[in-house]
Amino acid sequence: MVAVLAALGGLVVVISSLGSYTPERQPSAAVAGPDTALPHIFRGWSSPKLFDAVTDRAKDQRALTEKEVFGQNELAVSKKLKLKLVAKKLDTDCSAALWGGTLLEQVSDAGCTQAARGLYVSSDGRYVGQYTLINLKDGKSAAELVESLKTLYRGGWMRPLESPKAAFPAGGYSEGGGYALGHYVGLVWLGRVDGAEPGPKDDYVSLTLALRGAEKAVYRRVVSITGPSS
Repeated sequence: MVAVLAALGGLVVVISSLGSYTPERQPSAAVAGPDTALPHIFRGWSSPKLFDAVTDRAKDQRALTEKEVFGQNELAVSKKLKLKLVAKKLDTDCSAALWGGTLLEQVSDAGCTQAARGLYVSSDGRYVGQYTLINLKDGKSAAELVESLKTLYRGGWMRPLESPKAAFPAGGYSEGGGYALGHYVGLVWLGRVDGAEPGPKDDYVSLTLALRGAEKAVYRRVVSITGPSS
């Protein structure tokens, strides 16, 4: 447990750089229609050394489970604000969780075997978020996917889960992020329920960090391979 908590501490360090990152905008890549729900900006990060133990799926062959990734029904953003899980799904056909010809071709070549999606709504009803964890064959494939999405995300992205409790407004503003985690890729998608751009009171950094709580599953796998002394 100590090792897991230490690893989770590393997550805070990794995400703390969010505020200083200036994403590339690719208006020319907007091939989707105006009513398509997809991010307006995307940020991508390479895999930290912490995840070297799970760079090769051959050393981490156990399939992900829905309970493993989305076992928590609530993710804390602050003392007063939480993200509540309203829908979840684990697909072994990655084309059921993603769309876009180039993206689907890339994840197929990368040996995608699983895509776990969780849809969340904030306890104040203001925000909607989705987290997707993708299981690829190796770290090289994960890194290449994140790098590609920096320019191609407007033409291929995750499919939103459906729930009467939360939805991404068609054509509304939202933000996306991609994180290589060894042979996994974590995709974050976050926006306001009303589709408006974030204002001074919208803390997307804290919301993103909370949404990435699903990545605890990968941290646990690192610890199971390297041992508690890691």
